[in-house]
Amino acid sequence: MFIDQAEFFVQSGKGGDGAVHFRREKYIPRGGPDGGDGGKGGDIILEVTSHLNTLYKFRYQKRFIAKDGGHGGGKKMTGRSASDLIIPVPAGTVVYDKETDEVIGDLVEDGSRLIVAYGGRGGRGNARFANSTRQTPRLAERGEPGQERFLRLELKLIADIGIVGVPNAGKSTLLAAITNAKPKIGAYPFTTIEPNLGVAELDRETTLVLADIPGLIEGAHQGIGLGHDFLRHIQRTHVLIHILDGFAEDPVMDFFQINSELALFDPDLAEKPQIIAFNKMDIEQVRKRWQEIKKELKKRLKQDQSLNIEEPFFAISAATGEEVRPLLYRAAQLLTEIPEPAKVLEQPVYRVDSDPNQFKIERLPNGWRVKGEAIERSAAMTYWEHYQSVNRFQRILEALGIDQALREAGILEGDTVFIGDYELEWQD
Repeated sequence: MFIDQAEFFVQSGKGGDGAVHFRREKYIPRGGPDGGDGGKGGDIILEVTSHLNTLYKFRYQKRFIAKDGGHGGGKKMTGRSASDLIIPVPAGTVVYDKETDEVIGDLVEDGSRLIVAYGGRGGRGNARFANSTRQTPRLAERGEPGQERFLRLELKLIADIGIVGVPNAGKSTLLAAITNAKPKIGAYPFTTIEPNLGVAELDRETTLVLADIPGLIEGAHQGIGLGHDFLRHIQRTHVLIHILDGFAEDPVMDFFQINSELALFDPDLAEKPQIIAFNKMDIEQVRKRWQEIKKELKKRLKQDQSLNIEEPFFAISAATGEEVRPLLYRAAQLLTEIPEPAKVLEQPVYRVDSDPNQFKIERLPNGWRVKGEAIERSAAMTYWEHYQSVNRFQRILEALGIDQALREAGILEGDTVFIGDYELEWQD
């Protein structure tokens, strides 16, 4: 089954906790702190593989969670870093943050990787906090929490040639005739309900990757008839073969209607080179009307020069193969004349919209809520059972200005303060 959209949840691994430990050996009564650091949590990585051409696996698996880093130990032993969780995706996958709808990556080439959630760093052990004035620190850090996010993936087929046209124009028949693709074909509209991909080998040096885009109808740019789902697959193609249904009532009107839908969905699609192929020439009635249709086409295109239409026009029969080979060679020639597209960005661009040290205080019926990236992360990394760790967290509150802000907001002795998943009691 061809699935070209998916949504799922990812969570990278938490960093391992740093250890609070002191060296204890015979004849060494004051061995000092030797707690090791925690290991790094696993990243979540999307990787392109040529073995996939659909997002089918995400239909059933909706959660991907990486492993946590190992905890630090005595003798300054560092915890084991967790393995990254690598999720294979097909080439042409566009990655969105589901909540913000921001594009965070566009994966095109085989082997390309994109880190969508970074594993938390390991917490520091108490050996890292020892100094000349603090020789026995009961102070360490828990591992940094992993990142969580909901992703939305969209697959855009990567093909040299896109075959477009109205339903039942013969696009699937053409693809099946020239490639090893096996689309389901029938003599009724909307037979093809998913895009099909095939490779045509013209000679030893020339191969074409073609995508048969299911028939487009009026209103496709608004999503009518699954328009959005189909139209985005045309965006990556370089040349379009526009199949006209020679048996249709008005093939010329159909041609301009399809191009109107393409331009409304994405203005850049109107600039792609198009080759017109008038299909079903094996039917005598169609063959007789070709010259009339050709004349009308040229007349209308002379009036409307916004389209990038390549001549000559081709009159073909997808069923018998008539004039199909010259059509493909013309498409191959156009591909060689198109400038090499710019490299697509394959790494995420993280936009820092705000300072992580910023915070927000909310008054609640049962206390106060402090929100902020840095302070919530610090709370999650604090050993609350060790008083020195608690004192360190208090110093962080003061350094970020949260202590003073709470006092100015009117906090009282004994009030409850919520930070992340933690519930604290305010004391002067």
